[in-house]
Parts: sequence; structure tokens; C-alpha cells
Amino acid sequence: MSIPFWCVFISALLIYVARMPVAKAMKEQGGYNNHLPRQQQAQLTGFGARAVAAHQNCFEAFILFAVGVLMAHTTQTAGWLIDSLAIIFVITRIIYLLCYWGDLAWQRSLVWFVGLVCSLLLMISPTFRTILL
Repeated sequence: MSIPFWCVFISALLIYVARMPVAKAMKEQGGYNNHLPRQQQAQLTGFGARAVAAHQNCFEAFILFAVGVLMAHTTQTAGWLIDSLAIIFVITRIIYLLCYWGDLAWQRSLVWFVGLVCSLLLMISPTFRTILL
């Protein structure tokens, strides 16, 4: 399996890693409400609310990234830049979660932007294929 595909796999796992603090915050709120978990999540504040938002953003970011990797792959665009963009994306997502949980707002926005640029560059990578090989 290629490096970008491994990065897609890791990014998918990060969605569920980001869910763990949400479950913990829900439990600390008086017990995990498995009957109405979204209603309980909407009532979280502070760290719990940030954890929910970070978890939701993982879904949003994953879609663009996975599409970018698939676009690069289906057009047979490969090379050091594609690998690097995929790795940088995963690193930014890990840092993003830490910043969100730690309430580091401007830092979180900065790493979010870097991750977004990686996804967008992956999507348009077939247009600059000759420099990648």
C-alpha cells in the first residue's frame, strides 16, 4: 500500500481517536447517554464542546483529503510531493486535535489551513504531474 493510502487510513482512524475525549466528557457529565448522545453532546461546554467540534471537523477534513489522494492515484500522479502532502496532512491533523483540545485558537486555525492546502494541492496535483516524477 502506498504512503498516501496509509495516510488516508491513519486519517480515518483519527476520526475515532478524536471521539474518545468526547465520550470521556459525556461520561464526566453524569454518564454517557447512549439513548440520546447527540443531545448530550450539544450540552457539553468547555473541553467537551471543543472535543465535539474537533471530532466533527475530522469528518469534514477527511473527505477533501481522501478525494485528493484518490484523484492523485487515479491519474497515476505519484512521487515525493504527493507522499509529502499526505504525510504533512496527517501531521497537521494530529496537531489540530491537540490545539483544539488545548484551546489554542490561532494555532489551530493555522494548522487547519496547512492541512486544507495539502488536500487542495492533492486534488490539483494531476495538473503539475511532470514535476512530481
